[in-house]
Amino acid sequence: MKRSPGNDPIETPLAASAEVPRVVVVDDDTHAAEALLSIARTAGYATARASTPAAASDSGPRSQAMVMVVDIEAIGGRLEQIAHQLRAGGRPHQLLVTAADAGARQVLRWIHEGASDVLPKPFDADEVRAALDRAAMRLGCAVEDSGSATTARAADPLEIVGADPRLRDALALARAASGVASTVLVHGESGTGKSMLARAIHEMSDRRDGPFVEIACGSIPEALLESELFGHVKGSFTGAIADRKGRFLAANGGTIFLDEINSAPPAMQLKLLRVLQEHRFEPVGSEQSLDVDVRVIVASNQPLERLVEEGRFRQDLYYRVQVIAIDLPPLRERPADIEALALHFLARKAAEARRTCLGFTPDAMRALRAYHWPGNVRDLENAIERAVVLGRDARIGVGDLPERVMRTRATSAPTLSTHDAQAERTMPRLPATEAGAPRSANNSTAERPELCETMRASERRRIVEALDECAGNRTRAARALGIDRSTLYRKMIDLGLAVPRDQDRAA
Repeated sequence: MKRSPGNDPIETPLAASAEVPRVVVVDDDTHAAEALLSIARTAGYATARASTPAAASDSGPRSQAMVMVVDIEAIGGRLEQIAHQLRAGGRPHQLLVTAADAGARQVLRWIHEGASDVLPKPFDADEVRAALDRAAMRLGCAVEDSGSATTARAADPLEIVGADPRLRDALALARAASGVASTVLVHGESGTGKSMLARAIHEMSDRRDGPFVEIACGSIPEALLESELFGHVKGSFTGAIADRKGRFLAANGGTIFLDEINSAPPAMQLKLLRVLQEHRFEPVGSEQSLDVDVRVIVASNQPLERLVEEGRFRQDLYYRVQVIAIDLPPLRERPADIEALALHFLARKAAEARRTCLGFTPDAMRALRAYHWPGNVRDLENAIERAVVLGRDARIGVGDLPERVMRTRATSAPTLSTHDAQAERTMPRLPATEAGAPRSANNSTAERPELCETMRASERRRIVEALDECAGNRTRAARALGIDRSTLYRKMIDLGLAVPRDQDRAA
């Protein structure tokens, strides 16, 4: 296709559809532009080529969503200005960048300036189609696939509930990271969703058909961690009765997620550094080096910079893993997302339990908003699940929530004001599940403190039984209870079964 200055933009023979986003390419390289247009047409998109971003914005009906694909050289690096103009124009859009040199630092800068995805040159057809499909899904558009209109091929792996700007920035970085092979460091407190984000990066990458292997470094004894990661040969240590393949080899061709990397001992940090640099390791007890092709994502629930300063984490490993760093904010710093998350979890847990739950009372929602959620999103999810299982009314009341959350009602307005009465009438309601009738409105635990104490006694008994069955092993007990280890430890402190770690160390 040759550029025609008098007919700009140049339309392809494919007719535009209001349900299909228009892909408009701005690139001085004719061959590169034609390659992109061909891939987009084959994927079922309406396409056009333009000489400038302004001409691209005028392409097609204003009501039709647009995916603008711009070459960073063709626009003279004016990405932030173009992104601002697109937002001001009001047309539904996604902005993609193509570049022959798409290093990690440049990708991060372009994402911050307004790009939603970055496509390195030369193009890979599958990567281009995946990026266009992600853009279409974010626009809520349909995609034509093999001649038949369907919804976008797969759900966006990063459809995470929440509108906080810091969370949105983190998700944008994750989308960018999925398109490159660089190591990713995800930092966030326990329960913020680090594992889910790592899996989403894998599912959006070109390694999506390969394995995704996850390991929590802090949950494995130091003596066994090397064998767990790199495998061992028969007879290499007591109990090694056969050869064993490690997690790195199991992840070959895919992604390995190393959670709690901050807890890796110094000797293991050195071995990890070598794998990241050389993509090679030796199983325990073997002198044979094995090559591995694996993308590495690591996570830490403590600031690695501080650990480096304290001499507890290797500086060279830190620089190696934080090529692309993504911070997940704690839930207490994005309180505006609590209600949306609570309703999301309520709908899901009610469906799983086959219960009828129509929403939350204003008192319950105030308590949820006021609580600081030390366990973050996972803590909120567990609290909602408990409320669904133990609650009796059609709407979750404050008495259905864990006692630690109920106590926050003392610092939030406990009486129903005129504003609260209005909120009572307008509180969002969830669709009823198929099973069960609404529970009696006269049995709320808010008026029955003895029931709360019974619940605590029952929870305490279950934890004690699980610990007894697992010989005191908290990791196994947490797994048996269906919760994570940190949640179990907090529950044990709350129920008087353990003392906080700082007091423990002081003793």
